[in-house]
Amino acid sequence: MTKRPTITDIAREAGVSVATVDRVLNARHPVREETARRVHEAAHAIGYHAAGLIKQRLQCDLPHYRLGFILRKPAHHFYQDFAREVEASVSLAQSFHGIPLIEFAPSNVPGDLIARLKDLGARCQAIAMVAPDHPKITAAVEELQAKGIPVFSLLSDFAAGVRQGYIGLNNRKVGRTAAWMFSKIAKRPGKVAVFVGSHRFQGHELRDIGFRSYCRENAPTFEVLDPLVNLEKRQITYEATLDLMQREPELVGFYVAGGGMEGAISALREEGKGLDLIAIVNEITPESRAALADNIITMAVATPLRRLCQELMTLMARAIENGTVETPGQTFLPFDIHLPENI
Repeated sequence: MTKRPTITDIAREAGVSVATVDRVLNARHPVREETARRVHEAAHAIGYHAAGLIKQRLQCDLPHYRLGFILRKPAHHFYQDFAREVEASVSLAQSFHGIPLIEFAPSNVPGDLIARLKDLGARCQAIAMVAPDHPKITAAVEELQAKGIPVFSLLSDFAAGVRQGYIGLNNRKVGRTAAWMFSKIAKRPGKVAVFVGSHRFQGHELRDIGFRSYCRENAPTFEVLDPLVNLEKRQITYEATLDLMQREPELVGFYVAGGGMEGAISALREEGKGLDLIAIVNEITPESRAALADNIITMAVATPLRRLCQELMTLMARAIENGTVETPGQTFLPFDIHLPENI
């Protein structure tokens, strides 16, 4: 039978005295925040039964914030992971006690997004959102900012100059990296197809621009076809990929700059054998991981969701405490590269 952890074990793990642990547990006398936090981390690490109580003691004097998040595609693995990381990061925030309100937008229609934005604006002190760049959304963000409710853009920037800040990848750099990999792997010159979800998603546009600019400068033997809008739909991407494979004998491969990669993967599994096509996608999910393992796709560029959410908590809390800024900024995170040999 495993011995149940005691406060002596916590004290040893945290490097403090038993008396200090007792003060934290029972709030007998003030203890420095750093010390109390160390005691909590030690209690959690060894599985002490009252670790939750210590956490409550730590949070009792912290400000309480209601934070709103608008994500997309609730059935998609990427956004499910995103929601879980948001909840975990809010729970682990050290400077405030947070209540996350997470909603999934049913579409990219500005009216749907604005309705959710205004609803959360009436209930939250800060909002972070995945959305296309549209004048109506910009106006709604400006209205909230004027009321002192900061709005952050996630993954793809929007409302530049109005929103509080952007946090995500440097999407132009992502596109250039994809083109660099494409040029190194391709065994022949030819045509390259690029899928974007919408021309209103600035992140997709920047990836497309970056991909094309690299090819113009360093790989002119590739002809990058006009971007195909797939609305980030699996079926649209599937049908378009099959069509390209059938009618473009000089096709070298695909770059899916936004969502919908599942359709391209399905088409390549069915009809891509022996064609030696390159496929580069974004984000790591069970389907893209399996496609990498089976050498169906060449590379997946992924957003570090945990780090993004942790950075986002800091930015949202700072914006609530200090007010909106006159010069909105951008926070670029390093991206992860997944290949068949490192998954």
